[in-house]
Amino acid sequence: MGYTQWSPFSAKTDYFAPSEKDFMINYRVEDLESLVVELKENGVEILDEIETYDYGKFVHILDIEGNKIELWEPSDPGYEKVAEGVTN
Repeated sequence: MGYTQWSPFSAKTDYFAPSEKDFMINYRVEDLESLVVELKENGVEILDEIETYDYGKFVHILDIEGNKIELWEPSDPGYEKVAEGVTN
């Protein structure tokens, strides 16, 4: 089971910069720190430092076409319970 979320932004937002697209994809990942190390080793552009909040860790990257992508490692116990049921 997975979740899809649609979060519209103002037409004037610069949140997706440096991408020229008016959208951004967010991927849920495991072990964000290790993933960032691996991405750097493979030449992926990391746009910022990992930020940690009560609900998870985030970092932004650019794909090979210049699209900004958000990577999220959730820390929500409710989400972890649902994810556990999916993988078992």
